[in-house]
Amino acid sequence: MPEQEVSSLTTTKKPGFFYGYVIVLVSFLVMVLAFGAFYSFGVFFKPLSTEFGWTRTTTSGAYSLAMFLSGLLAIVMGRLTDRFGPRIVMTICGFLLGLGFLLMSQVSTVWQLYLFYGVVVGVGLSGAFVPPLSMVARWFVKRRGIMTGFVVAGIGVGTMIIPPAATWLIESWDWSTAYIIIGAVALVFIILAAQFLRLDPRQMGLLPDGEKKEAAGLNLHARGFSFREAMGSCQLWVLFAILFCFGYCLHTILAHVANYATDLRISATVAAGILAVIGGLSIAGRIATGSITDRVGSKSPLIINLILMSGALFWLLAAGELWAFYLFAAIFGFAYGGLAAMESPIVAELFGLSSHGVIMGVASFGYTAGGAVGPLVAGRIFDISGEYQIAFLVCAVVCISGIVLAWRLKPPASI
Repeated sequence: MPEQEVSSLTTTKKPGFFYGYVIVLVSFLVMVLAFGAFYSFGVFFKPLSTEFGWTRTTTSGAYSLAMFLSGLLAIVMGRLTDRFGPRIVMTICGFLLGLGFLLMSQVSTVWQLYLFYGVVVGVGLSGAFVPPLSMVARWFVKRRGIMTGFVVAGIGVGTMIIPPAATWLIESWDWSTAYIIIGAVALVFIILAAQFLRLDPRQMGLLPDGEKKEAAGLNLHARGFSFREAMGSCQLWVLFAILFCFGYCLHTILAHVANYATDLRISATVAAGILAVIGGLSIAGRIATGSITDRVGSKSPLIINLILMSGALFWLLAAGELWAFYLFAAIFGFAYGGLAAMESPIVAELFGLSSHGVIMGVASFGYTAGGAVGPLVAGRIFDISGEYQIAFLVCAVVCISGIVLAWRLKPPASI
């Protein structure tokens, strides 16, 4: 029986410990492992391209393919989560994600790189974002923003921990061993974590935290836009475009900033530290923006974080010393964290909960499409010009476009 199909409750119980916090903690762990492993691509970039003689465009292409597939299939995963719940979706995706990294330990040709990383890892990653955040949107009402911020802070923690750990593994052994260890850890712990997930509090006789008691017995899944209604709203496509701009800028940086730093004779270990700073400051951005969103709504924090990100990208154009890279990483990381924390709440705010998973999947596809295009374009620009300045300038312009679009974002007409 599908997990969402639960009967209306005539009575509800107030638990001593709210299981929603287990949902948040487990979702946080999934984010740490899945995205920390995925975002470590930048520290594997040079070892792979150097050993096999691949251009930066070729190597970037695998990352871009993984981003594209993860975003496209996130729509499917959102629909499956709405219908069957997150447990089976996350179990399968956790297996594929870990398997992809394990297979990467044996890569030796371009087709293997694209199959193992671009396809297998990409498919596995497709279930690591939308299902957890769609759950949190259902388990929390008044504190949805801060709880979403805490969950996606796992991405920052993962980015802060796993790329430096991967660098240490590469330097201590080799890139193949690093992929084996990362893949095994991701596979085992994501599958275990998935077993604790539940889509809706009503399956356990509970109310969402913060929901008024008189709402008990109402079917919250009936509230909000249907998938078809949301697809007909121009605001969904404005949000799609904003997230495209965000994804383009973020993933260009995550895939190439370590290369840029090492090209300027900064050591690989220190370059991985730049990624760690981005991840660390993104935690503060996620928590702060999540809390603010609960109080003032989504539009103002969205615009402010896009302004911060564009400013950081212009600063990167002038960065040449380590302190300048760290300042860039701090500002960029805070802004990126804040923007990441807003995806699920803004979908709930604009379109409700009835089809939250699949609608968020469509909106998030804008983010992953941008994340697929950006690294590939930056790699091509580098192969032609021999530098990253033009690529980072394009990022800054794209981010400004996102600011303009954010000014136009407003709630769609009521259905």
